[in-house]
Amino acid sequence: MSTGTRYKSKPLNPEEKQDHEKQYVGFATLPNQVHRKSVKKGFDFTLMVAGESGLGKSTLVNSLFLTDLYKDRKLLNAEGKLGTKGGGGSHHYCRALTHMLLFKERINQTVEIVKHTVDIEEKGVKLKLTIVDTPGFGDAVNNTECWKPITDYIDQQFEQYFRDESGLNRKNIQDNRVHCCLYFISPFGHGLRPVDVEFMKALHEKVNIVPLIAKADCLIPSEIRKLKERIREEIDKFGIKVYQFPECDSDEDEEFKQQDRELKESAPFAVIGSNTVVEAKGQRVRGRLYPWGIVEVENQAHCDFVKLRNMLIRTHMHDLKDVTCDVHYENYRAQCIQQMTSKLTQDNRIESPIPILPLPTPDTETEKLIKMKDEELRRMQEMLQKMQQQMQDQ
Repeated sequence: MSTGTRYKSKPLNPEEKQDHEKQYVGFATLPNQVHRKSVKKGFDFTLMVAGESGLGKSTLVNSLFLTDLYKDRKLLNAEGKLGTKGGGGSHHYCRALTHMLLFKERINQTVEIVKHTVDIEEKGVKLKLTIVDTPGFGDAVNNTECWKPITDYIDQQFEQYFRDESGLNRKNIQDNRVHCCLYFISPFGHGLRPVDVEFMKALHEKVNIVPLIAKADCLIPSEIRKLKERIREEIDKFGIKVYQFPECDSDEDEEFKQQDRELKESAPFAVIGSNTVVEAKGQRVRGRLYPWGIVEVENQAHCDFVKLRNMLIRTHMHDLKDVTCDVHYENYRAQCIQQMTSKLTQDNRIESPIPILPLPTPDTETEKLIKMKDEELRRMQEMLQKMQQQMQDQ
């Protein structure tokens, strides 16, 4: 209860008010000060999405944040381009040539890193959202080390932050570190593919990984349950460290504890994305229209979209940032400092801002004294052993 509310609920006369103000220090308003400062400064969050093409990554991101981050994206029509360039070739020849070019493109497919940044404001709170997309991941015929550009990008952001943090101007450091990676798993397999396992093992020490089952409307509820169990077993089997939800404090209310239990039981989340508004039972909802019915994105009986959104935005966004800063970045920073220290010790010609003092070497007198003490300890140990032997003989 704030001080203003306290005065309204129980009016005080001037003398009581003066005595009360003497007893009231005022540090109870610190959370309000932090809140005002944080709202004024705004927040930032960097989200990476990874997975093979066609799993609905772009649609899901747009559904999560109610924005269109991919409005400038152009989808190329291969047949249209070939028709323009070919100048009247036969339709079958054009189709065969299209398949040849697409197969060649898939063999030479490379992973790109594409950033989309948008400023979102809700009830006076500003969020600078950065989406890091990875087109081309898992789309090549040979996917050996296709995750290398992604790990390099994450390390580059750590390196840039480390340089800014170690520089002179530390006031306006821009945080581009990746706080969370949504990894989309295909619903058409029987669990994790080798590329899924290798990708998550390559990144689990660098970023918070949240695995998702994409296009959950392709599966019936029993199939989703079996696939979730299989993925959980394989994550444990291969030692993959996905993002772990923090334990609830004992003073949390029962509603929050129940919500936390449901989140933990639902992972990995089976999601559906849609930016289309359809009419269901007289209400307009976001969903997908099929001949057999409507799949509602925000209906928890249909998918885990709402749970993912609550976890990612409403309950665990700050924890994702904390784990990134306190665990993943600290590991990178400690590794960098260790490498720098070893370089300095190997090459004494490198000038260091922190002078490394040589270890003092003991003089001859000290060495003699140490040897005498060691010899004396050895003799005492021998005497004790003899005394113990005599007592045992008696």
